[in-house]
Amino acid sequence: MKKTFCMLCLCLFGYFVKAQQRLEWNLHTFGFADNREYTNAGLYSQSILGIRVAPEIGISVDSIHRVRFGINFLQEFGAQPFGAKVNPTAYYNYENKGVSFYLGAFPRVDLIGDYPRAVLNDTLMYYRPNIEGLFLRYQKEGFHQQLWVDWTSRQTANDREQFMVGLSGKFQKNLFFFSHHLTMLHTASSLNETFPVRDNMTGMLQLGLDLSKRTTLDSLTFSAGMLLSLDRQRGLYESRTPKGAIIDVHAAYRAVFLNNTFYKGQAHDIMFGDRFYTKDTYNRLDLGWKPFRLANLEGSFMLSLHFTPGQISNQQMLLLRYNLGGGIKLKD
Repeated sequence: MKKTFCMLCLCLFGYFVKAQQRLEWNLHTFGFADNREYTNAGLYSQSILGIRVAPEIGISVDSIHRVRFGINFLQEFGAQPFGAKVNPTAYYNYENKGVSFYLGAFPRVDLIGDYPRAVLNDTLMYYRPNIEGLFLRYQKEGFHQQLWVDWTSRQTANDREQFMVGLSGKFQKNLFFFSHHLTMLHTASSLNETFPVRDNMTGMLQLGLDLSKRTTLDSLTFSAGMLLSLDRQRGLYESRTPKGAIIDVHAAYRAVFLNNTFYKGQAHDIMFGDRFYTKDTYNRLDLGWKPFRLANLEGSFMLSLHFTPGQISNQQMLLLRYNLGGGIKLKD
């Protein structure tokens, strides 16, 4: 067994020595101002303002294998002490023939940043920028499928064990598409205390119509489907399985865009989902403007109106993303 392991290590070492290598680096900056006026809906109102700076450096081998190291630094404006929130970044990435694989602590924004807010809320991009676990995707023209695991809390004497598993994908043929987003959050006990084990599952399935190439708009899509969840705390209550219908509309023309999401059904308790879905009826209208979209720089402003039974809440978001990267060849 030892001889086999040593031979494997020698083969891998020989491959990395002979392969074409590049030293790569990347700097991602994310500034945000998010003002949430949710009191009318009986939800928590807050203003989230800050900036994230995430430098990375690593080695690329044949543009297939990558190893990256870095940090993701958060400073919320006015927070003390300055620089208290830093997330380490360290991961391996494989890219080849439509297969993407990540292992370690790696940025979530380009991998699962498009999840519906009902399933994963948008505060994750502010406070949990990295997935800590693994991610696997296969994609080809008109199709992609991905699976990921995010370990959100390791079991210790005081901390409960918690991890999330996600499965999502999309298939598109001509004008029609089908998408699905599934998650399961599992929460167990700490070493010193016994808590009821909680399983919190969510599923969103939609059929859609993409008319982007049939109109003068830059994009126009319609989709409709079901939002389902399952929640149980073992020994406290039986499984709760609310469900309802959800409809999405998206339109964009040049720098202006509009999104509308309407939900009607039973109230959900999705732990990492948007808390507006604790209502049995909810409509979100987003009116947005992207004044500039350059190669490495994107800025956007969005006004969101949240309609719940008898009430209207509002939200204003200003987001700025800047990416800068490059690399140098180390050997031929």
